[in-house]
Amino acid sequence: MHSVLLVAAAFLAAAVEMVEALTIVLAVGVTRGWRSAGWGVAAALFALIGIIGALGPALANLPIDDLRLVIGTVLLIFGLQWLRKAILRSSGLKAQHDEDAIYRAEIEALRDGGGRRVHDWYAFKVAFKGVFLEGLEVAFIIVTFGGAQKNVGLAAIGSAAALVVVLVAGVIAHAPLSRVPENSLKFGVGIMLSSFGIFWAAEGAGVSWPGADASLLGVIGIVILLSFGLVAAMRRAAPHGAAALT
Repeated sequence: MHSVLLVAAAFLAAAVEMVEALTIVLAVGVTRGWRSAGWGVAAALFALIGIIGALGPALANLPIDDLRLVIGTVLLIFGLQWLRKAILRSSGLKAQHDEDAIYRAEIEALRDGGGRRVHDWYAFKVAFKGVFLEGLEVAFIIVTFGGAQKNVGLAAIGSAAALVVVLVAGVIAHAPLSRVPENSLKFGVGIMLSSFGIFWAAEGAGVSWPGADASLLGVIGIVILLSFGLVAAMRRAAPHGAAALT
């Protein structure tokens, strides 16, 4: 019975962390491209394997709060940049993203010998940071849960099962996400990155969220309300018929 509870606890705890990482990777991959986001995920996994292999049980002593503070702050900066542009577009103060015009511009650039951007460092960094931090937290779960019950193997099995389930969910979610209009999707990405950034940075600074990770839903809800409130206020304040900014 203890073994079943250990696997179940590790599965649920790891699944929460993996869903958070998946959310970031899906958002970045759909909006910025899968190649660079994929490289970010691969680099994060490679770094995690090296750290886990070198430190093993010593992972429990790593300064996870410092990592949360740094990574959360960086994600918050990225997210607010996306959110600012999305709010301006939604309020009519900035032109909507015209994918047809961008495609035509890329074709012209190729004809002129300009070529296509090979690597998107922005997508790489955001995907790397999200997967790296959540991967470390999963490693902590395996070490702490398994160590407490003197069976790290069972905790690892529960976490591995969570990984399989979350990956399948990601594959299923990818197709409908790809059909969402880009401007709406980027608004959502700005909200998600800002929310994760606030949540992780606050945790790293010593804030104890009520309900632990469940509080993230509340943070997302507040960011959504503030964002749409700003859109409504800016629409009312904007001069009637003013041209959108480019």
